[in-house]
Amino acid sequence: MNAHRTIAGFLGAMLLTATASFAQQVKTDYDRDSDFGHYRTYSWEKVQTPDPLWVDRIKEAVNSALAAKAWKQVDSGGDVAVVAIETTQNQQTLNTFYDGFGGGWRWRGFGGFGDSTTTVDTYRVGTLVVDLFDSSTKKLIWRGSASETLSDKSDKNIKTLDKGVQKMFDRFPPSPKK
Repeated sequence: MNAHRTIAGFLGAMLLTATASFAQQVKTDYDRDSDFGHYRTYSWEKVQTPDPLWVDRIKEAVNSALAAKAWKQVDSGGDVAVVAIETTQNQQTLNTFYDGFGGGWRWRGFGGFGDSTTTVDTYRVGTLVVDLFDSSTKKLIWRGSASETLSDKSDKNIKTLDKGVQKMFDRFPPSPKK
C-alpha cells in the first residue's frame, strides 16, 4: 500500500512538472523612449515561417489583436511596420521511473536497489516573435514572443497561436512615461 502511494505521489509530481514545463510562455518588451500614442496605423513588412499556410493565420491573429487596440491596418506607409517570425524546434525531456523496491533516494532494506527506466520524449516547440518598428526611424519599438508545445492537430495549434498573440497584446500599447 505504501509503495502504491509513493508511486502515485511520484506520478502526480511528474504530471505537475510536465504541465508547468509545457505551459505557454509569453514575453514582451518595448522601447521606453517611444510614445505609442503617436502610432495609429500599421503595415505588414514580412511574415517568415517554414509553413506557408501559417502566413495568413499569423497575420489574422495579429490583425485582430491590433484592431482591438484601435490600430488600423494600411497596405503600405503605416506608422509602424510589423515583422513576424515563426520557428519550430525539437526539444527533449528525460523521464525516469523507479520500480519502488528501494531505488531512487531511499534504501528500503530489501538487499539492494531497484530497477529504473529512463525514457526520452521528443516534442516540438513553436515560437512566434512579433516585432513592431517605427516606420520613419526603422527603430524597433516593441517585441512580443510566444512559445508553446505544438500538437499534431492543426486546429489545436491555431487556437494556441490565437491565445498566444492575444496574451502578447494584453498590455499593449505600453503605458506612457510619467
